[in-house]
Amino acid sequence: MYQEIKHRIVGAAPAGAADRDSAADAVREMFTAIAPRYDLLNHVLSFNIDRWWWWRTARRFDAILQRPETRVLDLCCGTGDMSFALQRRALRWRNGSRVAQILGADFSHAMLQRAAQKTAEKGSGANLRWIEADALRLPFPDGHFNLVTSAFGFRNLADYDAGLREIARVLAPGGECGILDFGEPGGLIGQGYRIYFKKVLPAIGTLISGVRGPYAYLPASVERFPAPGEMLERMRQAGFREVSWTAYTFGVAGLYRGVK
Repeated sequence: MYQEIKHRIVGAAPAGAADRDSAADAVREMFTAIAPRYDLLNHVLSFNIDRWWWWRTARRFDAILQRPETRVLDLCCGTGDMSFALQRRALRWRNGSRVAQILGADFSHAMLQRAAQKTAEKGSGANLRWIEADALRLPFPDGHFNLVTSAFGFRNLADYDAGLREIARVLAPGGECGILDFGEPGGLIGQGYRIYFKKVLPAIGTLISGVRGPYAYLPASVERFPAPGEMLERMRQAGFREVSWTAYTFGVAGLYRGVK
């Protein structure tokens, strides 16, 4: 598997994209188009299970979040739901006035605007900030963060290996990475899931958002994403150890973890 992976660049490939830059541009345009209805659609299309996935992921990193000096980067943060889940866990471990600092980063300005609006509505931005940044060219020094997460955004990078290397670069030695993303369950559950994911979900998403492209792209992007075994090997090659994958909801989603 090592030799096969070593020479194969894999990343998001929206229809019409000819190279890495055009793929990134197409992804940015899609998410900008659906930003106004993004949260509603996430909850409707996942039957609200997405809230549990974020909570469960954030809880897995309690040991890091309870340290007040911790710096956290939530990559491809979208409208911020993973960032808010991390913030809620961090605040549980408040040490006096000190609390882990969380930074949400995304390259879609429209998504970040929605995240900032939600922060204002919640009135809970004391340890949470937003920055517009490309996940493949992060504006941070080496070893800056203790934890880097990404929830349902890593899959949209134009080059997964480059994304993993960039995460490893900005993590401090011993820092952890957590990538939450969709998977493809097997068996009878998988058969029913694929019918919903490829037929029903795109139709509902298009109807509610008024935009077809992103919800036709979604199932194709999940099919293109590496299977757990391959993804874990790519993480090892990027410099992570103790890599693992934990299935959520029969494998509909799952959390990849690794230590730098």
